[in-house]
Amino acid sequence: MKRTPVVLWIWYRGGSFKGFQRQPGEPTVQERLEQALRAAGVDASLMPAGRTDRGVHARMQVGSLRLPPGYLPETLAERLVPLLPPDLGLCAVRRAPKGFHSQWSAVGKEYRYRLQLGGAVAEAWRPFVMDPGTEPRLEGRVPSPERLAALLEAAVGRRDFHAFHENSSPRKPRTLESATLHALGDGLFEARLRGDGFGRYQVRYLVGSALLAAAGGLPEADYRAALDTGTPIAGLKAPAHGLLLWEVLYPPDKEPFPAELRRQAPGLPEGPPFH
Repeated sequence: MKRTPVVLWIWYRGGSFKGFQRQPGEPTVQERLEQALRAAGVDASLMPAGRTDRGVHARMQVGSLRLPPGYLPETLAERLVPLLPPDLGLCAVRRAPKGFHSQWSAVGKEYRYRLQLGGAVAEAWRPFVMDPGTEPRLEGRVPSPERLAALLEAAVGRRDFHAFHENSSPRKPRTLESATLHALGDGLFEARLRGDGFGRYQVRYLVGSALLAAAGGLPEADYRAALDTGTPIAGLKAPAHGLLLWEVLYPPDKEPFPAELRRQAPGLPEGPPFH
């Protein structure tokens, strides 16, 4: 009998883990999830859509694996959820479309970064929001949301983002389809970035450097030159705890999660950082 290829939609709060990727002796998302899978009778390695760094959260992380013969996706959903730790959960298990690969089939991702630009951080949001007042390079500077929004928008397009990601990521053109700033109320804002691919720390460097330029701590001309030419700058890497992988995007013929399922997000906890 053949094994059944399935796709998992998982969520997690990154503060409890040392990143996504399995590391010997460390509590990572992959290690805890595969541990739960084994307890549920599925001894398989998870193939993720990508990796998140230590402290980064995910509303939708996608992973694929093959179930043992006779093991149904519905059975896995029922058995797996009770075995997961409090900060890691499951929204859906679906049969994989033909030819599906969780990473290589993806055509894009959306990340969201939360930051407080006025007032005090609400206690429920504190573990999930950057407070610029705690950043030494922003001390005494009050960035304008309007200017920050304009600087984020300036990054949209297909370009070399070399100045905004680690050298460990390949240097190649990437397309940032949109970069917008949204007010959530009480001084809390959310930067939403959607693109076909991101280098390591790219969202954190983009948001942090735009914030620094908006506050006058980095010449705007240097920021824009870095976007246009890839020239390195003394940018700012925003802290991990403000970053959320919102969703992974697939083309219609490889889409494992219908639009209605994406909207409903069954099993996703209420409240920060997912709502």
